[in-house]
Amino acid sequence: MNHDTIIVNAQVHSAGPGITSVAVAGGRIAAVAPEPLHRLAGPRTEIIDAGGATLLPGFTDAHVHPLAAGVQLLTCDLSRLPHSPDEYRATIGGYAAAHPELEWISGNGWYGDTFPGGLPDRAFLDELVPDRPAAFISHDGHGVWANSRALERAGIDDRTPDPVNGRINRDASGSATGILVERAGDLVTDLLPPVTGEFAERAVLAAQRHLHAMGITGWQDACVGPLWGLPDPLPTYLSLAADDRLTARVVGALWWEAREGLAQLESLEQRRETSTIGRFRATSVKVMQDGVCENCTGAMLEPYSGGRHHGTPSGLSFIDPEELREICRELDRRRFQIHLHAVGDRAVRECLDALESARQAGPDQDNRHQIAHLDVVHPADVPRFASLGVIANLQALWARRDKEIVERKLPLLGRDREPHHFPFGALHRAGARLAMGSDWPVTDPNPLWAIYTAATRLGPPQDPHAVGDGVLTEPLEPAQALDLRVALDAYTAGSAYANHAEHEAGTIAAGHRADLVLLDRPILADLQEVSAARPVLTLVDGQAVHRED
Repeated sequence: MNHDTIIVNAQVHSAGPGITSVAVAGGRIAAVAPEPLHRLAGPRTEIIDAGGATLLPGFTDAHVHPLAAGVQLLTCDLSRLPHSPDEYRATIGGYAAAHPELEWISGNGWYGDTFPGGLPDRAFLDELVPDRPAAFISHDGHGVWANSRALERAGIDDRTPDPVNGRINRDASGSATGILVERAGDLVTDLLPPVTGEFAERAVLAAQRHLHAMGITGWQDACVGPLWGLPDPLPTYLSLAADDRLTARVVGALWWEAREGLAQLESLEQRRETSTIGRFRATSVKVMQDGVCENCTGAMLEPYSGGRHHGTPSGLSFIDPEELREICRELDRRRFQIHLHAVGDRAVRECLDALESARQAGPDQDNRHQIAHLDVVHPADVPRFASLGVIANLQALWARRDKEIVERKLPLLGRDREPHHFPFGALHRAGARLAMGSDWPVTDPNPLWAIYTAATRLGPPQDPHAVGDGVLTEPLEPAQALDLRVALDAYTAGSAYANHAEHEAGTIAAGHRADLVLLDRPILADLQEVSAARPVLTLVDGQAVHRED
């Protein structure tokens, strides 16, 4: 057999002790060995000397939004700016001036802690874009920042009632501030000019290039449906998969529209049946049970502390718990994986109760249900992940002392709940199966930054959003840190398992697909090297999808 690539002198993770060489042939791993595999080389084999750097299985991002992230890359992107109002002013004003042809000025990625008081207002945008509607989605996707023209277009004034599962923020005098929380944001984003099919393809391809550069070879799209003013990405995925432009392995989580209830089950089944093409399949369903703690829409067992709850003392459960049980029973019966969003401890419990109900209603069908985010988990619910076989889907880069967390979130949680904040260590010790994802564009998709934070509970020094006193030096609940290899396994083997792909990806073993990432340095013995490392080669089926010269 002719071998396409042989990598030697590598620090190989997950292949067994002492392995230093990996041979690739026909898109699969042909051999692994503790000595160089030069004997397998043919005249056309590429031999790569890793120089002692780490070779990993390709990362699988278990929770990501590539269409939204790609649109962000191609429009007014605020996500990479320093936390400076002047930088926002220059970027938004410059974008508006450079695009006089646009009816709307829009973009993504703002951080509330950039502004005094923790949130921007419409007056800031009115100054920069006085003549056109402007709307920007927050970095976490749970808020929209609109100028006065956009509010007028949406019919929002100071007397407009809050929509179901949403809130129009108002100042002390009752005036709408321009911040629209959760489903209230739809009132504006539904008016944005539609993203066309051609632009959607460019956006997903831009996101794919960026993810491959991060060493990511597969992912689960956590919202295959219309959201944030964007179209359903399913047609885009099918088009890209049909002609092999989709080079990543992707599972799509079909969006559960809470307002439609059980009536949408048949359409979900139809979408699944017609959506297995190339490297794409839509076999999961995304159900959103609450919002986020920072705006008090995360569903908590006890009220938020300090009386700062914006009219929702214990947050919002978007779906009635009894209805959620019925939803989970039906989706499980129909062999869907269920991918649940739960941030607050009440939402986590409601989701676990619903999945327990599904398990009691029928046999275990290996559907591998998962709950994502898990900002706060009550200690009594931690062991239930293992006992119910529920995957804990972690967004580890959040677990640090950012300014926004310290100043906005922790005071809302109160000291009694702080020890249960992102309880990764407790979940692992209780036997939970862990997967990891980025939630990009909510936060950066660099797996190595997330793994560093999971292992240290600190912000990576290279991350421009690691802002605040102590974020680089003072761990956030250090008892919840993970061992480095556990964190690496969560972002590789654990996420591959969540995508039902563990027999082909997630570990380096003979016969598995050659989805690999070679770093620029060894990382397994020094945590400080983890966040500084970068991929120099990413392979999918043995073919380079990212390479640094």
